[in-house]
Amino acid sequence: MPSWLIWLSAAAVLAAAELLSLDLVLIMLAGGAAAAGVAAAFNTPLVVEAIVFAVVSAFLLFVVRPVARRHLKVGRTRTGVEALTGAPALVVEAVDGQSGQIKIGGEVWSARAYDTTQVFEPGEQVHVMEISGATALVWRQP
Repeated sequence: MPSWLIWLSAAAVLAAAELLSLDLVLIMLAGGAAAAGVAAAFNTPLVVEAIVFAVVSAFLLFVVRPVARRHLKVGRTRTGVEALTGAPALVVEAVDGQSGQIKIGGEVWSARAYDTTQVFEPGEQVHVMEISGATALVWRQP
């Protein structure tokens, strides 16, 4: 079996395995294996193919992967309940450990104090700590 076919098969297996891990490590190694496969297609010695694999894989792992990970994190948009967590809110009706109402981004939500000993008066700014069902749990804004 030609060595270029072995390298490209390894690249395909590594790329498929990346779908299970989603950590961008195996896909970088797959890139190195593909580069070694290209080198092997030019009938280079096995040592040269191994060096090509190592150099390209190292470049992809230490230069390309960090950039790719940053780009993947930047584009992530929080939606739904996740977007409300951490948002500022305005107390509309007194909020204590049992009940109350707040306004988050123009919408009125039922709320209760995250710390049941706290009480928030109307007009006070609070911070949404989490959403439990249809109720926002709030904390005094720092």
